[in-house]
Amino acid sequence: MEVIFLGTGTSQGVPMIGCDCEVCASTDPRNSRTRTSIHVVMDGLHVQVDASPEFRLQCVREKIKQLDVFILTHGHADHIAGMDDLRRFCDHGAKAITVYTTEEGGARVRAMYPYAIGDRPVSKGYPAFKLVAMPPVLEFPQGRIYSALLPHGPVSTLGLVFEEKSSGQKFAYYSDCKSVPPAAVALAQDAAAVCLDGLRPDLHPTHMNISEACTAAGEIGCPQTYLTHMTHSVDHEKWSGQLPAGVALAYDGLRLKI
Repeated sequence: MEVIFLGTGTSQGVPMIGCDCEVCASTDPRNSRTRTSIHVVMDGLHVQVDASPEFRLQCVREKIKQLDVFILTHGHADHIAGMDDLRRFCDHGAKAITVYTTEEGGARVRAMYPYAIGDRPVSKGYPAFKLVAMPPVLEFPQGRIYSALLPHGPVSTLGLVFEEKSSGQKFAYYSDCKSVPPAAVALAQDAAAVCLDGLRPDLHPTHMNISEACTAAGEIGCPQTYLTHMTHSVDHEKWSGQLPAGVALAYDGLRLKI
């Protein structure tokens, strides 16, 4: 299994507009963060999770040329605003892309992309989305994708666990959440690695801060944890030296072989 971190930043991205703080002005490429999403490859099955406003640029940068499954964790702008660029992958298959999501996510897709809802593009070059409720388990010949609902303010976001058939390895992805409920902890406990929402040092009403994410990492007990969805208050080099053993900061372009 390969996990590609396309983006690891918040809704404002880093550097932020009009900000000249140390992180926004940093020359460390790990401090340059586009909005959060990942691309997972299981035995040749390409799964895209969310489409940030920089989705096209992320795909070009990481040479993403294939997309078989798309999962929208929730309908917030920094995760859905790049979905129009899925049109390129509709061109490849000349059919709609199945979008697995929550009820809230589906409603947002319909509101933002009414021209794209259907079984096939209205014309070559257009996107087309077939909306499907994300089940507890998605079965593919290449493996399984498990889902659990995570609290994220007034909405719930999809937490995902990927299990590759050939290797039996698992990877858990729990971004955009205020906590990791017991069911999600249990689902991820035998994963080789987990990615958790770790917004910033200070508390936030709808996201885990770094301390809360480290506590959740301890409860899950995976060998390696990565934090994502970070603001400009998180300097990569500084915070990398302050995290517990087995916890690290993700960065745009990070690739994991699991």
